[in-house]
Amino acid sequence: MRFLDLAATSAAVGATSGRRAKVELLAAALRRLDPPEVAAGSGWLAGELRQRQTGVGWASLRDLPPPAAESTLTVSAVDAAIDEIAAVHGTGSQARRRTLVHRLYAAATADEQRLLTGLFLGELRHGAQAGLLADAIARAAGVPVAAVRRALLLAGDLRAVAVAALDGGAAALAEFGLRVGRPLAPMLAQSASTVDEALAATGLPAVVDVKLDGIRIQVHRSGSDIAVFSRSLDEITARVPEVVAAVRSLPAREIVLDGEAIGLDATGRPLPFQQTSSAAARRAGVGPAAGAAVAPAVRAAAEQTGTTVLTPYFFDLLHLDGVDLIDLPGRERWAALSGTADASLLVGRLEVDDPERAGEAFAEALDAGQEGVVVKAPDAPYDAGRRGAAWVKVKPRHTLDLVVLAVEWGSGRRTGWLSNLHLGARDPDAGGFVMLGKTFKGLTDELLRWQTERFLGLAVDRGDWVVRVRPEQVVEIAFDGVQSSSRYPGGVALRFARVVRYRDDKTAAEADTIDAVRAIHAGRPTG
Repeated sequence: MRFLDLAATSAAVGATSGRRAKVELLAAALRRLDPPEVAAGSGWLAGELRQRQTGVGWASLRDLPPPAAESTLTVSAVDAAIDEIAAVHGTGSQARRRTLVHRLYAAATADEQRLLTGLFLGELRHGAQAGLLADAIARAAGVPVAAVRRALLLAGDLRAVAVAALDGGAAALAEFGLRVGRPLAPMLAQSASTVDEALAATGLPAVVDVKLDGIRIQVHRSGSDIAVFSRSLDEITARVPEVVAAVRSLPAREIVLDGEAIGLDATGRPLPFQQTSSAAARRAGVGPAAGAAVAPAVRAAAEQTGTTVLTPYFFDLLHLDGVDLIDLPGRERWAALSGTADASLLVGRLEVDDPERAGEAFAEALDAGQEGVVVKAPDAPYDAGRRGAAWVKVKPRHTLDLVVLAVEWGSGRRTGWLSNLHLGARDPDAGGFVMLGKTFKGLTDELLRWQTERFLGLAVDRGDWVVRVRPEQVVEIAFDGVQSSSRYPGGVALRFARVVRYRDDKTAAEADTIDAVRAIHAGRPTG
């Protein structure tokens, strides 16, 4: 297939507003790909490179050669060229990579260059999200869309699912199962502003879990091999030796666990999320908490490494010794979890029959320094990758995950630091982001130093007052409400917005939408 045809599809999808029309365009392009091209081509239609790391950034794309007059590139040729670029390492790699990038761009037409730039920078925003691609794969392969979505959730790899569907149809998709060692998209929770609202969604009886302010972990063990994955399915095994030690101590040959890892202070209370996140990223900090109720295996690993304790707490069991559990009711999965893991490794959990006891559990979680609770329907299966009504999280405030669009230089004590954040919500219909206001509240000196370095690295326009950045960094914002505003294009603005934490575990595509903001403004529950 010509690369130009794929670029034309991308442009057409971006210019089309209707979901059905987008799906038809994508399906037509998928059918035209030769079998060896499906893995790369399907990923490109979703805005993803098959080679996750290429070393190509804004600096590599400066002073590019003019576009070619005629199209000569094929999908296979472009994929091979990106392979060669991604393989460049060592002395002189920057110059060598730049030469290869220029060679590829010199052979590309203007439309092809635009697609390449979007792919290299991760900024291809033509409205083809994973849900649309799943529908398009089903249409192109002539298989039920439910089969594609199920395979996609279990595989966690759109490209592999596209290859299977187009090559082997429904039978090939049915072969995707929970494979120990391969992460699957985690089940997610809706949000509610009160415990009563959460119970209205889950029903009674319900289970109330303590909501920890840690990092989401999914742990896979097969014999002596253990792998730990983050919420975004990146492997972080080497960064969390305490988690590995804890799971190695369990009496199981094969197991897949879902949970959180959290840092504790000397009294056993949770550390701020930023410290937990930093410990997972850098493995540096204080020694093991002296007074914390930490499992023996976790304590031993922490003492051996001399780093911050990151204690795992598990709340779900997805696989145990050859048996997948994800389709079982929660109460059966949780009973199996309790029979496998020591109580010191389990999230605090209470089954309730009335709203009053659920409210007491919420208050107790907050008193213990935790983030809130997650109310769960005990009969629901583990709905991988979905944000359904079976799990509902409750926090003591409104929060949204937004994207930083620009940052203003500070003044006074903050002179020399990037301070005031311009906040945007994702627009799922038009694409891009809708600005909701600004904030510099909640920023410590440490965060100011960190974000100055971070946003200068993302800068696309450095003004004397405002630095505009690539919309990549997600930040969790707490606020007291949403008010009408003629100042911002979305017609709404956040009241008393303040920074809670940066969310490096989320991409901009996972940020909250302008629809969620308007729902809060209208007094409707959000999900």
